[in-house]
Amino acid sequence: MTAHQHVASDLLGLIRRAYLSRRRFMTASAAAAAGYTLAAGPVRANPITTSAEGLDTGTATIETSEGAMPAYYAKPTGVRNPPIILVCMEVFGLHAYIKDVTRRLAKLGAFAIAPDYYFKLGDLTKISDIKELIPLVNSKADSELIADLDATVRWGKSQGGDSAKLGILGFCRGGRTVWVYCAANPDVKAGVAFYGSLVDPEAQRKVWPKSPIELAADMKAPVLGLYGGDDQGIPPAQVDMMKAALAAAGKTAEFKIYPGAPHGFHADYRPSYHAEAAKDAWIQAENWFKRWSVLP
Repeated sequence: MTAHQHVASDLLGLIRRAYLSRRRFMTASAAAAAGYTLAAGPVRANPITTSAEGLDTGTATIETSEGAMPAYYAKPTGVRNPPIILVCMEVFGLHAYIKDVTRRLAKLGAFAIAPDYYFKLGDLTKISDIKELIPLVNSKADSELIADLDATVRWGKSQGGDSAKLGILGFCRGGRTVWVYCAANPDVKAGVAFYGSLVDPEAQRKVWPKSPIELAADMKAPVLGLYGGDDQGIPPAQVDMMKAALAAAGKTAEFKIYPGAPHGFHADYRPSYHAEAAKDAWIQAENWFKRWSVLP
């Protein structure tokens, strides 16, 4: 058995990454100044930047059973009772890319909230080596994760959000979180999982009792799965297994696999960015939330 067989499949897709010419990337100091993580590798020189014009944005503190959890939010200015969409981050912490995605969702009419549910582990955006991140993020129990997301929904409702129109979207480890939360919370109306891992390593059983594929029969919301055909950690065959498990359980889900797209294809700040797949996947996500009446 190789060392990689002990690594969660979403992280495996990150470890096996290709680097491009340094001329197409920011310096480490510039990337850090712009609010990007460094553990994901070099940061592209031209990541997407979404304006906050027409939005109310900011940071918040959400009370949880584990303490005060930081969060970033964005919502359309002057809109009453906007739908709530939870934004679930990758393993790199609450950095500029996740905040930008939150603003993109707000531009679509959502009260988007990105909770920093790794807050007890420190500021992950300051860790530059992904190998240091792995044991930290793998220590977050699903029970704690679900409780933190529940607290985020309560906070969103207290701030005027419509929890009756609750959606969730996530990337990489956050994509796995989408599957887990859609199995746990019957109030979720729809989820979108970008390349979230589906089969967990056995070593994670104590903190993650069930893999997403083992939760197929428990899904309480329709989920859209968006995956890369060249993902080295989550191969299309694994996606097909999940699709079959959901179908056997009579659950509503759809999948789209993008040929040639690697893990992290939506992450416009990373070398893995695949513009064509990312643009289409975002359209698919928007349409999914509209289909299930999360977005107007």
